[in-house]
Amino acid sequence: MGLFFRSQGLLSLTQDLSLSSLGWSNFYLSQLDETELGHSFVRVAAVHRDRIDGLSPQGPMTLALAGDLPAGALAIGDWVLSDGQRVLRRLDRKTLLARRAAGTGHAAQLIAANVDTLFIVTSCNADFNPARLERYLALSAEAGTEAVVLLTKADTSQDAEAYRDKATRLQRGLPVLALDARDAAIAARLADWCRPGQTVALLGSSGVGKTTLTNTLTGLAGATRAIRADDARGRHTTTARTLHAMAGGGWLMDTPGMRSLGLSDAAAGIDAVFADVTELAGYCRFRDCTHQSEPGCAVQQAIAAGDLDAARLQRWGKLKREDRFNSETTAEARQRSRQFGKMVRNSLAEKARYDGGKR
Repeated sequence: MGLFFRSQGLLSLTQDLSLSSLGWSNFYLSQLDETELGHSFVRVAAVHRDRIDGLSPQGPMTLALAGDLPAGALAIGDWVLSDGQRVLRRLDRKTLLARRAAGTGHAAQLIAANVDTLFIVTSCNADFNPARLERYLALSAEAGTEAVVLLTKADTSQDAEAYRDKATRLQRGLPVLALDARDAAIAARLADWCRPGQTVALLGSSGVGKTTLTNTLTGLAGATRAIRADDARGRHTTTARTLHAMAGGGWLMDTPGMRSLGLSDAAAGIDAVFADVTELAGYCRFRDCTHQSEPGCAVQQAIAAGDLDAARLQRWGKLKREDRFNSETTAEARQRSRQFGKMVRNSLAEKARYDGGKR
């Protein structure tokens, strides 16, 4: 079926390596000047500390990174210009999936670039978590990718249809498919998103079947591990982001399992996922309504009428607060800290005056 190359011990199958099949479009071509037309155009398939593995019409290649382009600035799926030996520069992205890096800073960790469709994978068991799925959906909406929820282990669940109904209520018009990740027929069910030149990414926690889905859609034989019986959680199988060719002609990116997905600069994505809440908020009597106990709150009225789940409002509020905090600039964070410190000092001074007056 084509050409094989080995990257970090993982055998990847590639088929047609024309620019169009790799996902190249006029969007990238328009970024080039005449002097760059003679360079190689390479799609990043894997990122290492000082090099990348890439795919181009000339075949798979390994390219060194220039000194002013650190590995952290590149994501799997990026398009780069090359002289055949090294990366010259990265082209602008159509879409970018990124999360807030772990720790106390505000740096972003790149997940994948130039993804057309995000397959959000969960399973029909205790792993199913609406709050986590809404977080993934907000990430997808902010990035500009189409989201599709895949419910695995449907073949072993008697409640697969109930899980599907819960998932469809998380966002308007959201495609949700319940399936057996081992079934070869799923390639036909997902064909609309896996056409030649299209790129999909898998995102979900460990043990939900992402590696099994990858194997089924690509014909690879990646390792899989059993889930833990006590909480339906699996162990990490995928440890690096990689790009694979699918039998249908598209490209698939597998990612390590993620239970922590911090959102940053994702306000528009959150509002898109919670459109039912944000639209109701527009009918509240007060523009600064907190949707808690204010009179004339359209959101609380919808909850009282049974048209909106109170838990969904709480999850919306939590994501909005998290996004505002994570999106702060360093200067804004320092200003907030100074204001808080001033408030504490004033409060202590007032208490001291009050205590002194009692004497």
